[in-house]
Amino acid sequence: MPPKRKIINDPVYGFITLNHPLIFDILSHPYYQRLRRIHQMALAQLVYPGAVHTRLHHSLGAYHLMCNAVIELKYKDVDITPEEETAVKAAILLHDIGHGPFSHALEHSLVAGAHHEELSMQIIHEMNRQLDGRLQLALDIFTGNYHKPFLYQLISGQLDVDRMDYLSRDSFFTGVSEGVIGYDRILKMLVVHNGQLMIEEKGIYSVEKFLIARRQMYWQVYLHKAVLAAEKMLVKIIERVKTIYNTNDIQLQTNCALDYFLNGFNGVMNKAALDMFCSMDDTDMMFAIKRWSKHPDVVLQTLCDGILNRRLLKCQLHDEPIDEGTLHAIRQKVAGQLGISIEEAAFLVFSGEAVNTIYKMDDEHINVLFKDGQVKNIAQVYNPLIHQTLSTPVKKFYICQLK
Repeated sequence: MPPKRKIINDPVYGFITLNHPLIFDILSHPYYQRLRRIHQMALAQLVYPGAVHTRLHHSLGAYHLMCNAVIELKYKDVDITPEEETAVKAAILLHDIGHGPFSHALEHSLVAGAHHEELSMQIIHEMNRQLDGRLQLALDIFTGNYHKPFLYQLISGQLDVDRMDYLSRDSFFTGVSEGVIGYDRILKMLVVHNGQLMIEEKGIYSVEKFLIARRQMYWQVYLHKAVLAAEKMLVKIIERVKTIYNTNDIQLQTNCALDYFLNGFNGVMNKAALDMFCSMDDTDMMFAIKRWSKHPDVVLQTLCDGILNRRLLKCQLHDEPIDEGTLHAIRQKVAGQLGISIEEAAFLVFSGEAVNTIYKMDDEHINVLFKDGQVKNIAQVYNPLIHQTLSTPVKKFYICQLK
């Protein structure tokens, strides 16, 4: 009897094949199915209406690219055992399992002090316990503790399949062609040398295009000023609710796990807290925003109504930090208009900075293997584009204010 196999029709790559019992068990787990209810690009859909794909879409896409990468490396006689192959595929499926509602937008505000990668580790440990230890090798690879570092680099590195998928997928769903990359050629150019993942010399220009695409997608999509405004409004909503939270205020209560993280969470992610975290998704947050849009608090009502009806704060980008005097003057004006205090107006008038560095020459490397056996960091290859453009941090200062 042939082994069980399933295929999924993906709009970006076509058919994705699933063919291992462990992979089926991961996909059917409630922790994984929750990713269906978390948008990959948070509120970017308010600017790019097609950007409604989920973390599950991205996870499956990264899995597909991992399958292709493993096939290519095995073709080049890289030693990858069947157990390692299954484990690295399981690891990439689970690499974003720790994302909460609206992904990165609320990462540091809703569950304070918990990074999504740390939460991913805790969730995978719990799944490993429930799956009788069958995820242990995936855990070893995922944490970088395995003796074949290239397997970890396929999951997390400058040329990982995670980045290849989100660029291709986000470009597809937003319709922004600047994000299109030659992921198939990059995968064909992958090679392992001395245990490290590298790119063949003839793949340099494909990698260059990949790096350029990342920078363009950041400024055109991920850090688009309207997307930035919407996601900062989400953060301010959580901050405002935490500021005014009162257990006697029924209108603030959502009767779901959100209530715990808004008021009762002590920063310790134990089993009970982890279960509550894994019960939350974008649906809970949107329900809360709809509920809070009717709250008597003017600040909270204004922010929530703004998200629901796309009345976003006006966002402007500047090359220099925003002057405190300017901020204070605008806050005074808004406070007068709405009959609120200066402190309350700070939720509706605020500033910050957005930084975009695509290639960090200090601590992240893309190594190129030349035909003569030499290995060079791609930034050492004579290429002024990478030196002067991609490795230079770009910092923009923003101000968001009520229109």
